[in-house]
Amino acid sequence: MAKNFIVETSARHIHVTQEHLEILFGAGHQLTHKKDLSQPGQFACEERVTIVGPKKELAGVSILGPVRPSTQVELSATDARSIGISAPIRESGDIAGSGACKIVGPCGEVEIAEGVIVAKRHIHLTPADAEELGVQDKEVVWVKVDTPDRSTILGDVVCRVHANFARAMHIDTDESNAVGAPRELYGEIIKL
Repeated sequence: MAKNFIVETSARHIHVTQEHLEILFGAGHQLTHKKDLSQPGQFACEERVTIVGPKKELAGVSILGPVRPSTQVELSATDARSIGISAPIRESGDIAGSGACKIVGPCGEVEIAEGVIVAKRHIHLTPADAEELGVQDKEVVWVKVDTPDRSTILGDVVCRVHANFARAMHIDTDESNAVGAPRELYGEIIKL
């Protein structure tokens, strides 16, 4: 197995609770599977919502399934600033004290007092992948990416290790644009 991994761009999206899903789309609503994502069991949905901040709104934001215990909105720093939300850089699930927004669906709206974050760049790894790459869960590493015009080294990358993960790194659209990411991009952990 090669010691590199695919680097995927994770565009703005939202994870919702079943309760919020039903407020937004109607009682008893279930997420409609559109396509599988790289992480096992995760999928993009047909449903879309509008994220409303103090300045303006972002329409057509994708919901990712399955439903979660907490509603979480993941934006790029540019997205968050453009709609007036102060969103900290956090690992997924770490939403305490994070940004607030209104979420609007076709049947209703939800105000969340926290839950808007800029996702910290991270690598999903199985335990075998982590062992091969010489890293541990929650370890922070540097990753080199080679692109035609903007090769770079990305710091502060969190390794997330779990048996249900598939080997892939996730960066947001700001980071993807900054490195001039081609359609297919690979990264490699480097020791400085």
